[in-house]
This record gives sequence, structure tokens and C-alpha cells, in this order.
Amino acid sequence: MTVISSTKNPEALSLVIVAEFDAAVHRVWQIWEDPRQLERWWGPPTYPATFSRYEFTPGGEASYYMTGPEGEKANGWWRITDIQAPHRLEFDEGFADDNGAPVEAMGAAHVTVTLEGIGVRTRMAVQSEFESAEQMNTMMEMGMEEGMREAAGQIDAILAEQSVA
Repeated sequence: MTVISSTKNPEALSLVIVAEFDAAVHRVWQIWEDPRQLERWWGPPTYPATFSRYEFTPGGEASYYMTGPEGEKANGWWRITDIQAPHRLEFDEGFADDNGAPVEAMGAAHVTVTLEGIGVRTRMAVQSEFESAEQMNTMMEMGMEEGMREAAGQIDAILAEQSVA
């Protein structure tokens, strides 16, 4: 399993998932910048993602949906706030309605992804910061922590494939 830690911090309203991979930083970066690779792991195995829009640039937006085992769809959005390739990505994320508009009642989270080279390996940290304790608790009850762990567990197979130029 690639995930080495999962830390909830209710005082900081954050969840941090840390994983390590047998791949160089630039290769791990590709699983974030390429939507076809991203959708192969973003979401747990039983809820694969499909990105219908992906503007990988500061200020860019992404729209996606995850399809559940019974065919149900959960829509989501990202607004990319910072890119420092290949080491840092930041975005706001949240749930979307059927038209792709943010569901304001669910709030948004701010996500910071950092990639650090450790010899020939890469350590990836994904930190989600929530707007309130209520929002964080709701997300944990919905299975966000387990879902992120399962999603990250799919990355090794992608990285084992030949690097994309």
C-alpha cells in the first residue's frame, strides 16, 4: 500500500494523506496534470472519476463526476489556485449540482498537494483544509478519509506503466 499516513487534525480543520511511490517526482506530477491519468485514480475503485473539463493552469477550472456501483453520479469541481510544477498544486474543491454549479451548502475545501523527491522515490502529501468543524465532520462521515486512501492505493499501477512524454 502506498499510503503511509492519514492524519485528521480537528483543531486545524485538516486531513493530510501521505503516500510514497517508487517513481520520480516528474512522473508522479503527471498523474495530476494529465486528466486521463487523474481519472484512473481520483476516487475510490468503486467510484471512478470522469473529468469533463480540466484546465490545468492557475485560475483554471475542472469539472468531474464519480460513478458509483449502481450508476449513481456524484459531481465535483475544482478551481486551481496555484501550480509550481512539479512540486506543488493547490486548488479549491467541492460538490457540484447536475449542471456543474457548486453546491454552496456543502462548502469548499482547499487542497494542497506537495511532491518531494526522496532518492528515486517520491513522497506525496495531500492536505485538505475545511471551512468549519461541521463541514469536516460531514466529509469524514461520508467516508472521505477512506476514499482518499483507496484512491491513492490505485496510483502504483499507473506509475508502473511507461512514463508519458
